[in-house]
Amino acid sequence: MAWNNDQVSRTETDKILEVARDCLEVAGDFVELGCYKGDTSLLLADLLRGTGKLLYIYDSFEGLPEKRAEDESAVGENFKGGELYVTKREVKERFLRANLPVPVIKKAWFNELTDADLPEKIAFSFLDGDFYESIKDSLKLVEGKMAEGGIIIVHDYNNAALPGVARAVDEWIAKKDYNKIVVESMVIIET
Repeated sequence: MAWNNDQVSRTETDKILEVARDCLEVAGDFVELGCYKGDTSLLLADLLRGTGKLLYIYDSFEGLPEKRAEDESAVGENFKGGELYVTKREVKERFLRANLPVPVIKKAWFNELTDADLPEKIAFSFLDGDFYESIKDSLKLVEGKMAEGGIIIVHDYNNAALPGVARAVDEWIAKKDYNKIVVESMVIIET
């Protein structure tokens, strides 16, 4: 499947797929919290085809939430509540058009999700929530479900327009003994 993503760079996409391929050997399924139009989701679904692993994607399908103080940035003025709106139906139809298995799709704000909404074990997590609270909630959701050797990738960690992402990750990782690697705007966390 060809790269086609206006939110994640080609280099980042290649790294996501490289790490995800490595996680095929790890027990558990794949999750994506914050899918927007499903560009990354489609690539992950293609990678998972025939492996027996499932892909779970979560999004508000209402666009971005309202910013909080932690997310304010002079260069991030264009990230406003309601932007990046896409419907669940549009995302599902993209899978059908691509002839890919439709993942488990859950429409909810991340703070509304519970343990029961996620798979029992997670091998790979891609978190793209854009704002402090969204990333904080996402990390809290996946941390107890990550399999040994699993990987969490957080998008926009190194993005001056979205400072809340780095703050949420740094606060969370300060209490852990995990390795982190920054690739362009993403951080890769080895659990």
